Amino acid sequence: MFTKQVRDFNPKDYPTKHNPRDLEKSCSVFGHICPVFFVNEPFTETHEMRRIGRNIPRDVMLRVARRDNNQCQVCGEVLLDNEIEFDHIIPVSKGGSSEEHNVRVTCFNCNRTKRNRYTP
Repeated sequence: MFTKQVRDFNPKDYPTKHNPRDLEKSCSVFGHICPVFFVNEPFTETHEMRRIGRNIPRDVMLRVARRDNNQCQVCGEVLLDNEIEFDHIIPVSKGGSSEEHNVRVTCFNCNRTKRNRYTP
């Protein structure tokens, strides 16, 4: 199937302009549109399964809070333990996982303002 797709690829069919919602998903390092936003599968490049879903395990919450020093990673506000909110950097709705590298500490306002957008 993949061989057929490569053989039948026509560069003229590739869009010259991307819509703004797709550009929001571009890689901040290399500039390409990240395929994880379009392929919401529970697999990574390794043999381990990704944690798909909103549930963030308790041990991940503790490591993230410690790593981020109980400080909102968007506005910089220092938060009390009962004020901490956990934000998925790549939203779950766009293929993000609940693993430590995709979770950060935010305050209530920053987390609600972001909604389901990707903001590095």
